[in-house]
Amino acid sequence: MSERGAIGVAVGGAVLIGALTALQARINGSLGAELGDGFVAAAVSFGSGLVILIVLSLLLPEGRRGFGRLVDGIRSRTVPPWMLLGGLVGAFTVASQGLTVATIGVALFTVGFVAGQTSGGLVLDRVGYGPAGVVPVTVRRLVGAALAVAGVVVCLSGDALGGVPPWMLVVPAVAGAGVAWQQGTNGRLRVRVQSPLTATLVNFIGGTIVLLIAATVHVAAVGAPRAVPSEPWLYAGGAVSVIYIFLSSVVVRRTGVLLLGLGSVVGLLCTSVVLDAFWPAPAAPSTPVAVLAATVAIAGVVVAAVPWRRRRLG
Repeated sequence: MSERGAIGVAVGGAVLIGALTALQARINGSLGAELGDGFVAAAVSFGSGLVILIVLSLLLPEGRRGFGRLVDGIRSRTVPPWMLLGGLVGAFTVASQGLTVATIGVALFTVGFVAGQTSGGLVLDRVGYGPAGVVPVTVRRLVGAALAVAGVVVCLSGDALGGVPPWMLVVPAVAGAGVAWQQGTNGRLRVRVQSPLTATLVNFIGGTIVLLIAATVHVAAVGAPRAVPSEPWLYAGGAVSVIYIFLSSVVVRRTGVLLLGLGSVVGLLCTSVVLDAFWPAPAAPSTPVAVLAATVAIAGVVVAAVPWRRRRLG
């Protein structure tokens, strides 16, 4: 496959990651609303994902080899402790979904998330944090990121924000910036252990531990959830997150942190448009506004990703 074709496939994977992130946000938000406890919903989502990963790691030879390399790396200190902390960001992201999405909708959650992720991706690529090393922040990339943020601004237009607590937009923005760091961290861990599956497993172990502690403290303070929903799809968030975190650890090596974030923006916005159109939340923007925002963001990805060539004269 040519270099351009490989990048195209990687960008397509980044878009899929964004679509799955939007779907997971809606699932976790709905579970949080049904339980009346976003922390418990997040712990259930991450915990179910961890169970899936443990089973896969035991059954697949790659998983067993990767876990062995992880243990060896920790013992020899070639895998530093900070590479094991990606799950903390994942835990925060899932908790923010359970606390906000049922109220503001997927599109408005994406507004804050994208703003943080795009800004974080620019900085991390500039300092060479991702496994691809220093990725130049060219004018083309800056314009693409600016267009992605412009799509976010469009999504904020109108009366959609009336009555929405400001923290419901601040928290997703912090989560988005954290996810840019998480993607770079997971990508570097994947290189060290030579296994996307093991890198994802580490992410879920850390996240599940943090969320179980948070859920236990919250239940002790406010009481147990009011009900346990019976719909199976409400518990699928963990499986969805296993897929997109696994993909991100693979794709980031080809795209860099910023381009992965921009591709994710397209998937996030397009999927959120569909989800909010058929499954509206109280503060969700109108469908025309959401469509316009997605279009502007897609233009940003095209500008950042397509290797435009100058035409020679004569």
